Amino acid sequence: MEVLFVSHKYPPATGGMEKQSYELINGMRSCAIVHHIVYTAEESYFQFFRKLNDRILKTVHSHPGISLIHFNDGLIASMSLWHSGYSHIKRVVTVHGLDVVFPWSIYQRFILRRFNRFDHIIAVSQATAQSIVQRGVDQSKVSVVVNGIDHNLQAQHSADSWSAIRQKYAIPADKKILVTLGRPVKRKGFSWFIREVLPLLPENTMLLMAGPFQAEQTEQEKWLQRLPKSWRHLVMLFLGFPSDQVELRKLLQEDSHQLRLKHVGKLPLDDLQVLLAHAHAFLMPNIKIEGDMEGFGLVCLEASMCGTMVLAADIEGITDAIIHEKNGIQVPHEDAQAWQLAIGKILDSDSLHTEQRQAYRSFTLRNFSWEKMVSGYARLFQSIIRQAS
Repeated sequence: MEVLFVSHKYPPATGGMEKQSYELINGMRSCAIVHHIVYTAEESYFQFFRKLNDRILKTVHSHPGISLIHFNDGLIASMSLWHSGYSHIKRVVTVHGLDVVFPWSIYQRFILRRFNRFDHIIAVSQATAQSIVQRGVDQSKVSVVVNGIDHNLQAQHSADSWSAIRQKYAIPADKKILVTLGRPVKRKGFSWFIREVLPLLPENTMLLMAGPFQAEQTEQEKWLQRLPKSWRHLVMLFLGFPSDQVELRKLLQEDSHQLRLKHVGKLPLDDLQVLLAHAHAFLMPNIKIEGDMEGFGLVCLEASMCGTMVLAADIEGITDAIIHEKNGIQVPHEDAQAWQLAIGKILDSDSLHTEQRQAYRSFTLRNFSWEKMVSGYARLFQSIIRQAS
């Protein structure tokens, strides 16, 4: 089969969707003739989308064997609904979470229903699939193919490497370390956890936060603050803006958190693997945010691959990534007492969980890989193409 992939989430930009897009396009080369049109930051987003219809038509005319076009997220798929000239080719779109629940009324009422014009919808989790069906998309057109994970991630257990990381990032040796990772957006529940759960934990517990973070107010934040609140929420969601950043700055400066809370910023991969391997637990304390959702939960799998005990909220697409007591622990979302209890069990008997961590990592290895994801897409593509012939 011959497939054209279209994506505006692609390296050199970094993130879960960019990684998934890269692995899908390159993995499919083993079972299909692959063409791609991707955004690589060599032009503005406006120019990329403005020229997209013409670029697709040029590619299709140059390669008449193309029998399927894949759009890698809901935004670029929405734009394509107004394209012309290639409706005779099968079209498939992947939806990730936010691109289903994005709370713009016009999008929800008029655009999402038009996704029925696509030949098939691939959701990255059961929660994402249910959400798009609830919004009027034909259930028979929706399938789930979960994301994969990089099997090269390793549990870096070494006393010397851990000592070096502690010294490099000024991590106290007498603290039991909990780790969070990711962009500080509201749905991640970072500020909620610090306010509601951290004070309930033993004094020798420290929360280390890793990921992109601006310690000082940015010009973009100042501009966003001038917008009406409803528009500000939409723009932040659309841009993937770190909506929890302002609150986190305040919490990091509070005296009561000085010895128990630290943000180390975005870490090199080697440092991150060492930190995760030696942390007592990795936390993903997501909360419900209207108009936003966690499509999958790739970061949980990455932590599991590094040998970390994963505690994750039992919410949305995370439950497709962390299977309770198989590769982590699901904790009731926004339940501070439940989080206190779950973390307490890990901290009280961490040495007893070594075999459990290894078993959880093995489950992640067996059940999640980019190869399995690519195979799932390939089977669906072949089925769609056969139905057309």
